[in-house]
Amino acid sequence: MSGLSFQIKDLSLSYAGRPGSGDRSEARIGRTGLRGAGGRPTGQHVLTGLDLDVAAGEILAVAGSSGCGKSTLLRALAGLLPVASGELLAGGEPIRGTSADRALMFQEDALLPWRSARANIALPLAIQRVPRAERDARAADWLARVGLAGLERRLPRDLSGGQRQRVQLARTLAGRPRAVLMDEPFGALDAQTRHEMQRLLTEVWNADTTIVFVTHDVDEALLLGDRVAVLGGGGLADLVEVAHPRTSVDPALRARVLASLGAQTLETT
Repeated sequence: MSGLSFQIKDLSLSYAGRPGSGDRSEARIGRTGLRGAGGRPTGQHVLTGLDLDVAAGEILAVAGSSGCGKSTLLRALAGLLPVASGELLAGGEPIRGTSADRALMFQEDALLPWRSARANIALPLAIQRVPRAERDARAADWLARVGLAGLERRLPRDLSGGQRQRVQLARTLAGRPRAVLMDEPFGALDAQTRHEMQRLLTEVWNADTTIVFVTHDVDEALLLGDRVAVLGGGGLADLVEVAHPRTSVDPALRARVLASLGAQTLETT
């Protein structure tokens, strides 16, 4: 198994409705496309004419200010949002819906509160009908890899925020997806825990899995990504190659990313 590549060609996307996001929260997908309050077509493209390739096995960080289309793009890659126009391909095939090859990881851990840490990690394996003995062994292995050996029986309420994110990361990777789509997964963590999760991600990731990592944090993008795609103005503002990813942040690249953002405001650490 190898990582999954993505091909994005002249892509246009409209906002996906989310609770608590004003007019966008009332948008819904109907038979004729994305519609807003009262069933009216929104007609608002957050991304227009986007061209971008994601290589198999790379970590592509996607940065940009709120509302620039980062999460919208991620949901389209996951198959949760229809394309307004253009092409969106995974491994050369059009994305027409969700797939076990493409796993989505959110900022909220979304663990099932009645299932133990081990049972949460084993959930995607059960859905894939992996035999019980194998899924128990794989869940135990992932618990050890994310540093939670001995906590397998704990419920989510008995784990810290960082520990719950470790369980979510293990659950996401245990199903062996070819691509992981990460939507600001460490954004709600304190600085120390966030740093630990960044380090853990680099330790457990391998080139058999492609990662598209959305973040507001310029330094996080430059630390984790092989490349950084900067979104802004409805499209791709810059595409930055990182010479030595997952080592340290190059101040010159930080300055370039911030310059490419123009008036946009991102956090830096």
